[in-house]
Amino acid sequence: MPSTVIRETSYDPTTRILSVWFVPSGIRYDYGDVPPATYAAFRKASSKGRFFNEFIRDRHKHHRFVKREAGGK
Repeated sequence: MPSTVIRETSYDPTTRILSVWFVPSGIRYDYGDVPPATYAAFRKASSKGRFFNEFIRDRHKHHRFVKREAGGK
């Protein structure tokens, strides 16, 4: 998936959560309730950034993923 904006993505069809890592920060955001058809179209899009901005960014609730330390509360 070559993109100047999006480094990597993953999708869980069970929870419908799309995880997106951004360039250059590498920060991950999780977007909820993303339909499988939207993710399939996203993967096929010639411009990942444009598709993301138009169909995902402002249409799905999101949060920044924060990795919890082992043994932390």
